[in-house]
This record gives sequence, C-alpha cells and structure tokens, in this order.
Amino acid sequence: ETILEGTFVPAMPEGEGAIPVTVERDIAEELAVTLGDTLVWDVQGVKMASTVVGIREVDWRRLSTNFFVLFPTGVLEKAPQFHVLLTRTESKEASASLQRTLVDRFPNVSVIDLSLVLDVFDAIFSRVAFVIRFMALFSILTGLIVLAGAVLVSRYQRIQESVLLKTLGASRQQVFKILLIEYLFLGLFAAFTGLVLALGASWALAFFVFETPLVAPPVPLALALVGVTGLTVGIGLLNSRGVYRRPPLEVLRAEVA
Repeated sequence: ETILEGTFVPAMPEGEGAIPVTVERDIAEELAVTLGDTLVWDVQGVKMASTVVGIREVDWRRLSTNFFVLFPTGVLEKAPQFHVLLTRTESKEASASLQRTLVDRFPNVSVIDLSLVLDVFDAIFSRVAFVIRFMALFSILTGLIVLAGAVLVSRYQRIQESVLLKTLGASRQQVFKILLIEYLFLGLFAAFTGLVLALGASWALAFFVFETPLVAPPVPLALALVGVTGLTVGIGLLNSRGVYRRPPLEVLRAEVA
C-alpha cells in the first residue's frame, strides 16, 4: 500500500477526539471524501466519529489482507473481531488434506480455497480472450480482403505506369524493383498504422477499463509487421506479374481487349 495524501497514524493519540483513519482511494472517490472530512461509524450501535487523515492506494491484485479503511490501534480492540490467516500449499492434494484437518479440529473455522476462485477467474478470462482473439482474427481477414481489393483496383494504374516506364526505356528488372519498393512501403505503412491504432486501443482499454498497465509483447508485433508487409508485397507482385514481363504494346492490347 502507498500513502497518496496525508499520513498514517499507527496508534490512537491520547485524549478525546475524532479517530484518525486512512481511506482507500477508490472508496474515498465513491464517498466523495477528502483529507479532513468526518466519517461516523456504527459499530454494533456505538457511534464512532473519525477524521480522514490519509488516502491510500491498494494493489487489489495481491492475494493478501487488503482493507478499505484502516483504524489506529487502541480503538477497535474491544469490538467483535475475526482473524484471517493466509497460507500456501504445494499441491491441490496438500490443500485438500489441510482443509479436512482444519474442519475436523476447528469446526468454527471457515476455509476458502483461493485456487478454486482463481481457476474460475482463469476460465472466465480465457473465454473473454477467445472472443477477443476471434474478433481480432475476423478483423484481420476483413483487412486482408480490403487489401486485396485495393491492390486489384490499382492494377490499371500500375499498368499505365509500367507501360510508360518501358516506353521510356526502363528494363523489366527496373520495373520489377519499382513495383517491389512501392508495395514494400505500402505494406510497411499499412502495418505500422494498424499496429499504432491497435496498441492505442489496447492501452485505452487496459488503462480506463481494466485499470492495469499495457504489456505489449514485441515478438508478435514484429511478426505482424513482417507478415503484413510480406503479404502486401506478395499480393501486389502476384497481381502485377503480367505487367513487367510482357512488352508495352502487348499489355495494352490485352487490357483493351
């Protein structure tokens, strides 16, 4: 935990007065309280006034005893209490054995197996991840169709440019290199733009919705950049394969016919 504002008072000061407490940041925002505000607690009929002296940030992802409000010592010791103990086992068999032993020896103790809770969360997030991957794959396939359509539509323009270059004396290798460089940069710009938009949307989703930092794996991003660029070059050259191999007059006659 981290103190964002104010301070933490570990023990109740001597004398009468409001109880200094620290409040977790999200709860403070929900209750619209700031430093110096007063909160009144009802502890089994006993009214207890407290003053907010600190705002804390809690990492709720940690499997530990986290609390929304912290009181100093010397205040709640006489109130009804319960104790929480966290432990870790090496395997599921050891966990089951420990739970059976605790239930047999201490029937009033409640045992919660957090591994089962984590398994449920893992199953839920796995399904969510599957849906996201499916939508991403569908978007990629749609983008490939659009890319292929754009390349096919620009075929006539490539033919005109190739005929003009050959008429001016360009060789087949030169026309091929020009087309290669053009589709190479087209694929690079398209892939880079797509990655920037995808990372921006992922960051916004992670930051504003899931409140977690974005982790971008570099290897899949590099593979996507290379793959999209190579696919663009391949489709473009395949679509233009008859343009740079044949004479200009033959190409024009074939296109007019």
